[in-house]
Amino acid sequence: MDTDRTVRVFTDFYRERGHHLITGGTLLPPPGDPVLFTTSGMHPLTPYLEGRPHPRGHRLVNVQRCLRTTDLDEVGDSTHLTVFEMLGSWSLGDYGHPQSLRWGYELLREGFGIPHDRLHVTVFGGDGQVGPDLESLRTWEELGVPVELTREDNWWSNGPVGPCGPDSEIFVWTGSTPPHGTPTTDPRWVEIWNHVVMRYRRLEDGSLQPLRRPGIDTGMGLERLLTVLQGRDSVYDTDLFEPWTRLLSPLWDLDGPSLRLVCDHLRSAVVVLGDGVRPSHTGRGYVLRRVVRRLLTTVRRDDPSRTLDDLPVELLQHTLDHFRTGRGTGLVRDELLEEEARFDRLLERGRRLLSGPRYRGPLGEEDYEYLHDTHGLPRDLVLSLRREG
Repeated sequence: MDTDRTVRVFTDFYRERGHHLITGGTLLPPPGDPVLFTTSGMHPLTPYLEGRPHPRGHRLVNVQRCLRTTDLDEVGDSTHLTVFEMLGSWSLGDYGHPQSLRWGYELLREGFGIPHDRLHVTVFGGDGQVGPDLESLRTWEELGVPVELTREDNWWSNGPVGPCGPDSEIFVWTGSTPPHGTPTTDPRWVEIWNHVVMRYRRLEDGSLQPLRRPGIDTGMGLERLLTVLQGRDSVYDTDLFEPWTRLLSPLWDLDGPSLRLVCDHLRSAVVVLGDGVRPSHTGRGYVLRRVVRRLLTTVRRDDPSRTLDDLPVELLQHTLDHFRTGRGTGLVRDELLEEEARFDRLLERGRRLLSGPRYRGPLGEEDYEYLHDTHGLPRDLVLSLRREG
């Protein structure tokens, strides 16, 4: 299953069951939202999960692009991405959790062809405030899927306050041996889908207030699903990243983790630029600037002459087309090259500063803070420049 077919199977499945396809939209949250970027598929739908009527009805499905920086230091391994896509379905006070779980099982088995014996689920086992999720437990037992009860792993919340509730996480066996163990005892069980029943609102004092109209929120990472369906060991080995790995590997001689980081950061920068964000020293623009400078530092680690000017336009076009952004490749490429030129000027300034007598010895926290706040030199860049010397 390639990317386009996977998305089509997912959205068609839910549309056939009365769900309205809504536009996944930009990475930018609506005005007034304090978050810099959309971080999950349900993020734009929070008001509707809390009770506001949605103009498209009670059943929704979409593909939402998201950006997270919390795992930025993990990018370069086989699973973490900065920009990713979430396949989501919602019931806004319509059907309940058992129906959501049964449809989920049907889609995985019949739509995506995942064998029954490669599935395992975890269900909320209860805590001091809420009892075990017996409704979900009975549903999975009726479907014949093995169940493991957990406590902290199966409670979903949107932060310290706000909508929350128990969830069922669905795992697929990715090992080369017959399935054994459980999701909490063997990492070869990989989580691909989470079904949350939004039943409560957590208040400031930590108490739970039942929602007047409970809803269902499901989220499945597209890239992780593709890894499972295509039998790959890494998200970077799927067809979604094929143009990036194929064209960047001969262009820049990078080790595996470095190539993955550069693919991710370049692709993420193209998406953010495509959504209209410009590099700057604050807010969204600073996130973009940080991503571009991290990839430039990695690209030039072994060869300072490498430049984004060599980047094939095909990669920009492939990503902009996939995410259906409104900006053209020419504008995005020009802004990448402008940011690279700014980075070059920053490097020259940094080299001059660090060659002075003040910074020849060990650096303390005050030194790092001064270099960052006054001269715009983050710690990782200072460390990189000192290694050059």
